[in-house]
Amino acid sequence: MPYYTRSGEIPPKRHTQFRQPDGSLYKEELVSSYGFSGIYSNLYHIYAPTEVQKVGQVLPFPCELDKSYGLKQTHLKTSHIQNTGDDFLQGRLPLLGNQDVVLSLQISDRFEMPYYYKNAEADEVLFIHEGSGELHSQFGILEFRQGDYLVIPRTTIYKLKPAPGRLKMLVIESFSPVETVRRYRNQMGQLLEHSPYCERDIRPPHTLKPEREKGDYLLKIKKLNQIHHYHYGNSPFDVVGWDGCLYPYALSIHDFEPITGRIHQPPPVHQTFEARNFVICSFVPRLFDYHPLAIPAPYNHSNIDSDEVLYYVEGNFMSRKGIDVGSFTLHPGGLPHGPHPGTVEASIGAKETLELAVMVDTFKPLFITKQALSYLDSQYPYSWIS
Repeated sequence: MPYYTRSGEIPPKRHTQFRQPDGSLYKEELVSSYGFSGIYSNLYHIYAPTEVQKVGQVLPFPCELDKSYGLKQTHLKTSHIQNTGDDFLQGRLPLLGNQDVVLSLQISDRFEMPYYYKNAEADEVLFIHEGSGELHSQFGILEFRQGDYLVIPRTTIYKLKPAPGRLKMLVIESFSPVETVRRYRNQMGQLLEHSPYCERDIRPPHTLKPEREKGDYLLKIKKLNQIHHYHYGNSPFDVVGWDGCLYPYALSIHDFEPITGRIHQPPPVHQTFEARNFVICSFVPRLFDYHPLAIPAPYNHSNIDSDEVLYYVEGNFMSRKGIDVGSFTLHPGGLPHGPHPGTVEASIGAKETLELAVMVDTFKPLFITKQALSYLDSQYPYSWIS
């Protein structure tokens, strides 16, 4: 879990009087997980976070899975997409999903988010493939840059404010909490010495700037495949202080330290986050195996209980041919997959790789979306023919 953090002004004890300069009470809000049994934070508002002025329209926001697609090795040729839409929500292009996770792509040169947003049913991980900027939330400001994972717990209210230019993101929605990897943590939750990243690499929000002005503030809430429009008379960013262990944070893929060995290491060494029924892994530049007879290319593998998705970020992925930066591959359970012909011999003697990729392994079948059908590489299932 993220470590304990505090920011701004808070009282010495929880649930006690904490008064504003005019003598009125600040409004305390507990944001907690697993009821009252998981990680949580306490926030202190100028105004009550419950003062709804208007409940607006409810719009459908479906993710249409194509469950008739069948069992196929799949390549989605998404590298050439220039723009998926400028609005933060309508610009998401869902490509793969199941009951645990949805993977979407978002690309824009003129990003628009003239509202506040809350995902009320899923944690979100935004992997920043291109671009930089700031994530503003009730917890403060969090700068982001190319290569960052932005881990955003559900119910976090936020706005993305990218710098001018292109913003390209892999959006991972998780219907369970996204957490640091259990085997990397000690019994107190601290990341262990052999973890590929540590607390120094995790960047929490900072610089609270409470928004005090009254007005009409639109909050869009995503739940049950719908977008709900709520209007408030004050900004949700009216927080003067908070403390706890539940907040959005950034972790750069460039701060992930690879685990290597004398012979080829299996994908779990690349694991970065875990959730219910899926994991997120980071393939980063690293030295290859150093046994004198080592084969750096991965061996053939039959998934008996998981589906594997790779999103190609940078470099030349040495076990694949015909895959471009920005593409996705899906290797489903039930079919063996492995290096393309010629890549095994070509890898022998190589000392390092400079590739970057994000992998999502699910333990229940993934389905492509109907929107993804137009990006299918129909020849990919036959790409292992010598």
